[in-house]
Amino acid sequence: MAAVSTTRILLAWRPGDGAPGSAGADTAAVAAWMSRSGPLSIRPVCVIPRIWPESSGGGGAADPDILDRVTDWAHAETAACLEDARTALRDAGVPEGYIDTGASGSDGTDAPLVSHSETTALITAATDFGAEVILIGSRDDAPEGHFRAGATADALLHCSPLPVLVAPHLPTLSSHGVTRVSCAYVDTEQSQQALRHAADLATRCSVPLRLVAFSPVGATMYPTRVPLPDSADALERWRTQAEAILDRGRNRALERHPGLEVQTGVGVGDDWAGAIGDLRWKKGDLLVVGSSVLGSFNRVFIGPSTNQILRHSPAPVFVSAV
Repeated sequence: MAAVSTTRILLAWRPGDGAPGSAGADTAAVAAWMSRSGPLSIRPVCVIPRIWPESSGGGGAADPDILDRVTDWAHAETAACLEDARTALRDAGVPEGYIDTGASGSDGTDAPLVSHSETTALITAATDFGAEVILIGSRDDAPEGHFRAGATADALLHCSPLPVLVAPHLPTLSSHGVTRVSCAYVDTEQSQQALRHAADLATRCSVPLRLVAFSPVGATMYPTRVPLPDSADALERWRTQAEAILDRGRNRALERHPGLEVQTGVGVGDDWAGAIGDLRWKKGDLLVVGSSVLGSFNRVFIGPSTNQILRHSPAPVFVSAV
């Protein structure tokens, strides 16, 4: 049997993320959950926002004493934040050997990553690490078990050249790791890319792949003021069409991985919450979705439908690039 390759994950960590119930606890839980399904190399990264001047008001160099003190502070803050991240990963159950130290200073300590743009710095760090995915957490005020994007998460979900894995707030996850990979599939080029990611992930984790389609209120993705004519017939026709689309997706997945177990499911509801909730979800589900055609090539860009799926999914979501 061929050895299972190591998945490289960049963990976006922010100061304060180590508190119970914070985004850091959520991402650590998802990382530990993923670690039960195969070897990982997880590098936590904390970006220190540059809020101090780089030069004096007259355009000259900033006071050297001030720069020295700020540099010392940035080193200390980085060390403290990354120790919080590594402690959270260990406490969540990530094996020590899966946690990348990322030490890059000449003295073997963590060099501070200082930037005006947290998003740009995270993308650069992920690229330098050779990460396959960037793991981000939810806002702390998100509903339990669901995801709400903060400013940096929202930016990454509209420009990252790497897939983004989002952790729900206070997730409930299987102790057996990933037990099924679900993929939202509509047979577009973007969802075909998501299908390739999903099929590869399911094969890597040795779990079934489930292709899913959602229909909120049948004809539109928003509540309507005027009832849809013949809505029952329209929904039935849509379900038949969706099943045909999922059958084509099944064939594509089996062409890529002939031995893969492929399931299908169609969710119908009055709104996105109802359509997604119409399907049965397991604690071990990982949902894969594609990016919007509105985004740049080889970039993550979530459109309105994907945004609704992110908000209502009860499972961690892997967002693939276009």
